[in-house]
Amino acid sequence: MANYPFSQTEVDTTETYPPRFAGMAPMKKFDTPISPKENYRLVYERKLPLWIPMGSDAAGMTPRIDPDNIARNFVFETNLLAPEEQTGGKDRHNIDWIYVPQAGGSMVQPGSPTLKNANDWEKVIYMPDVDSWAWELSAEANKDFAAPERWRTVTILTGFFERLISMMDFAEAAVALIDEDQQAAVQGLFQALVEMYKKMITNYVKYFKVDAISFHDDWGSQTSPFFSLDTAMEMIVPYIKQVVDHCHELGIYYDQHSCGKNEKLVPAYIATGADSWSGQDMNDKDMLYSQYGGQIILGMNTGLPGFGSPIVPTPEEEVAAAKKFIEKFGADYASKPVFAGFAMSPIFVETLYVESRKLFESMR
Repeated sequence: MANYPFSQTEVDTTETYPPRFAGMAPMKKFDTPISPKENYRLVYERKLPLWIPMGSDAAGMTPRIDPDNIARNFVFETNLLAPEEQTGGKDRHNIDWIYVPQAGGSMVQPGSPTLKNANDWEKVIYMPDVDSWAWELSAEANKDFAAPERWRTVTILTGFFERLISMMDFAEAAVALIDEDQQAAVQGLFQALVEMYKKMITNYVKYFKVDAISFHDDWGSQTSPFFSLDTAMEMIVPYIKQVVDHCHELGIYYDQHSCGKNEKLVPAYIATGADSWSGQDMNDKDMLYSQYGGQIILGMNTGLPGFGSPIVPTPEEEVAAAKKFIEKFGADYASKPVFAGFAMSPIFVETLYVESRKLFESMR
């Protein structure tokens, strides 16, 4: 790759990207030597990028073409949900979700599950005709949602275990994973879901020109995983792997979104072939980086309070945190790349950009 010495003019700009969520600060649109899209791809290809990618370099999307995004009140596209539309509704399997304003999201009404026994899934679970959705119209409506220079991702909500929860309720879904009388049926359901997800991804690539899929499937609580590593390996990994392989066959990347204290399940993420997993700060990220760095791209803690925290760091603390991050992960970045957790501070982001630009240029 050609050399691109850092210039202060790259950050002396007044252009910004719109905030990802309400209440977040807008981030500067730096005058970068290559596009954020190209830089992101270098990271996923295990090549030394020009800088450490940041959240503002990517444009995440959850279009209303997917009924799950409406039902779960998680539409991020040109045509956002109006207040009167924020009521929940039926997801892609015709299961009803109820919007909870206090939580800013939706849930399935507990106590009356659609699927009471996994063995009955073929009789009671509706499987959508994904290819019949208005993909071309949706893509046209959203053609200006993400600037072409940004890394474009689409999040697919409600992955395998979350999907099972929505159909059966939590306790029953957890039992079905380990109940010998239901396991084969769960695996049959998951295989049917694989085919559905693959069709969705094919259409997202064709019509939305996505660079990566972020697949949403939370596997843990604040203190521990919902199930064992052995259960994950047997019951979920083979099906996610098919989705990951499909992404790679289409020339895009796969990010595993999975909240919870899931550090014990990282071998399962790696076994799927997933390219990245950021995880929440409650996980022992230093241990994970030491043990698994280079096998999967991890999102590392920034040392700063997260979005919404009442603790507000000083500008000096933000600069120091960014420099410490570079010092900690910069030298081995090409072989053990990481993302900067949930970096949402303009000062931290600019410092991270400048310092990583300078360091990586010196390493070429």
